[in-house]
Amino acid sequence: MPIKYFTLDLSIFREEFNLYKKKQDFNKEPKNLYLPIEYILGLSSKKIRPILTLMAAHVFAKDFKIALPAAYAIEMFHNFTLVHDDIMDDAPLRRGNQTVHEKWNINAGILSGDAMLILAYQYFENYPPIIFQKLAKLFSKTAIEVCDGQQLDVDFETRNDVTIEEYIKMISLKTSVLIGAALKMGAIVSEAKEEEAQKLYDFGLNLGIAFQLQDDYLDTYGNPETFGKQVGGDIIENKKTYLYLKALELADATDKNILENLFERKLEDNFSKIEQTKSIFNKLEIPKHIKNQINTYSEKAFSLLETMDISKDSKEGLYLFGKSLITRKV
Repeated sequence: MPIKYFTLDLSIFREEFNLYKKKQDFNKEPKNLYLPIEYILGLSSKKIRPILTLMAAHVFAKDFKIALPAAYAIEMFHNFTLVHDDIMDDAPLRRGNQTVHEKWNINAGILSGDAMLILAYQYFENYPPIIFQKLAKLFSKTAIEVCDGQQLDVDFETRNDVTIEEYIKMISLKTSVLIGAALKMGAIVSEAKEEEAQKLYDFGLNLGIAFQLQDDYLDTYGNPETFGKQVGGDIIENKKTYLYLKALELADATDKNILENLFERKLEDNFSKIEQTKSIFNKLEIPKHIKNQINTYSEKAFSLLETMDISKDSKEGLYLFGKSLITRKV
């Protein structure tokens, strides 16, 4: 029975993915390598990227389940990046739980993360050579782009001349390319035409920028009980997000000086730093500006859907799912 996209019944994709996930056995030796992997993969998450892979496969194939190994590779890789990002950010929480390096130690986080990257590649071995080659090529390109984006993110912490354009480039590399790749991999395993697969990738790229901007907004304005991460973490870590950069652009000399001083170094009084920063953001109506940017990139994504040679139901399903990503509160 075909999935009715209009109901946005993502539970079908999520249930099949979870069934596949349960069959993966990481009860191996050495325990201290695989336990952290089991832990991070076991934490409650939205599973956005693997669901996108399965949705894309459903658009082009009779049975979306052929994309399960590729979807799991995407989930494995995404969680690998989270483990290493949390170490670099010295983050205490991930999805409301201890980060891997806090629960074990930094060495465990590094080595288990490395193993996850290698394991992700192994899941492509489930496909014929031609499909394997296409998946591996896209995956390698995406993986290095994510590293490029992460390095830019780190570099921005000590730079005082970051532009909004540079920031958008950074998040497109660090976040958006993986969302685009998740969709394109579903198209690849379904043997879709390259032109349609690329349009789906570009849809994901623009949607991913909107998604990250929403994440930036929630990092400062989200509910700590539902957001799953430390609210204000970007401010504490001196992240040059869109909110900060737009505030610098709009601020008068006094507020600009305050912001630059607050983001010059790590401070002991994080609560005061967050409150002072938010006060300036609110005065400059930064939430309104970032919402406008979110709408700009989401509309670019949705306009691409209209050019695709896929069913109306598929377009509607991808649109509704995309809309849910950029209006989420968690």
